[in-house]
Amino acid sequence: MFTKILIANRGEIAIRIIRACKEMGISTVAIYSQADKESLHTALADQAVCVGGARAEDSYLNARRVVSAALATGAQAIHPGYGFLSENAEFAGLCRQHGLTFIGPSGEVISKMGDKEAARRLMRENGVPTTPGTDILPDIASAKAAAQALGYPVMIKASAGGGGKGIRLVDHPEDLERAFQTASSEAEKSFGDGRVYMEKYLNPVKHIEVQLLADQNGNTVCLGERECSIQKNNQKLIEESPSPGVAPAVRKKLIEAAAKAAKAANYVNAGTVEFLMDAAGQFYFMEMNTRLQVEHPVTELVTGIDIVKWQIRIAAGVPLDFTQEDIQIQGAAIECRINATNAGKIQFFHPPGGPWVRFDTYLYQGYDITPYYDSMLGKLIVYSSTREEAIRKMQSALCELIVDGVSNNIEDQIEIVRDRRFRAGEYFTDFMKFFHSRQ
Repeated sequence: MFTKILIANRGEIAIRIIRACKEMGISTVAIYSQADKESLHTALADQAVCVGGARAEDSYLNARRVVSAALATGAQAIHPGYGFLSENAEFAGLCRQHGLTFIGPSGEVISKMGDKEAARRLMRENGVPTTPGTDILPDIASAKAAAQALGYPVMIKASAGGGGKGIRLVDHPEDLERAFQTASSEAEKSFGDGRVYMEKYLNPVKHIEVQLLADQNGNTVCLGERECSIQKNNQKLIEESPSPGVAPAVRKKLIEAAAKAAKAANYVNAGTVEFLMDAAGQFYFMEMNTRLQVEHPVTELVTGIDIVKWQIRIAAGVPLDFTQEDIQIQGAAIECRINATNAGKIQFFHPPGGPWVRFDTYLYQGYDITPYYDSMLGKLIVYSSTREEAIRKMQSALCELIVDGVSNNIEDQIEIVRDRRFRAGEYFTDFMKFFHSRQ
């Protein structure tokens, strides 16, 4: 087992990893930018190293500086968290080149699954259902022909990257050329890869994902599914497990498909297979996230399995000590992402409390929220024996949460969990479109 791990991240996820390491008796090294000098993760780690200026490209995205910090402090492994370098195949290779263990899949697997169109092809070849669509579109003429064959509406999607970037919905033929160009341009700017492909736009659909762990001995275990359909601008707002829209028979098929996907990719460590599911329960592979997900806590609460600790164990060569038959989903867990809408100083901060209420955050009173990084302030997670009780617990916790000094989406989250469709579990990825139309 490792004795020292460098966490190549910031904010709440850095703190989450530091806590897991402390419980495992592993020393930690935090990295920080000049803007994050006073951030909580730097105080909680055993060591902290500044790796550059405020901009992410000068610090958290500077792979060589991150590796140098690990080598200088004697760390044996690097945990990338999510975002930043977590799905960077070159970074994973750089770690290996310098004798450091990258806590995640290999660079080869990251590269293979990071190419969304190539990943779709791999899934089709291995019997995992995929959304009707195309290979890489070389030009607008090919896009027009493909859209005509698939039938409008269609989605233009970036082959590289994620986070909702490089995606455009096209309802009408006259909008296709502009959407093709803007999606490709956004993908090139965001990921350095402007290639795009096309999928048939399915609506209404749910966004369902399956969390899995796979060890170095070829054992793969799926930890149930998460419902991630409440999104704004392709960014998730609320996640829950289990999904209220997945029947037991469909759940079994989802798990089988996710395991098949992991085997096809020769996957090792924690990963998530994402699907779109229509109202009839038919699902289609969308992509595989080769990292820890923001919403991993809801799975931890309903399974009792610490995913971060198992990421570390797997990277150290420890085999899974449970099988698929051992996984029992109990109760219901919900996570609300609390996002800032501007920078500023936290004037007053009060996190909610009570049994099975958890607020993963890096906030403290007096902390300055800068404009340089992701807008998420924290994740409010609750658990109860039934979904109905979990919703009531979440509503109560949201009402108790106070973050003054920066505008945020707490009130919006309260309204969402009060919504009739959310409470009934009868919602799809277009929920926010109709939610805002009522305001």
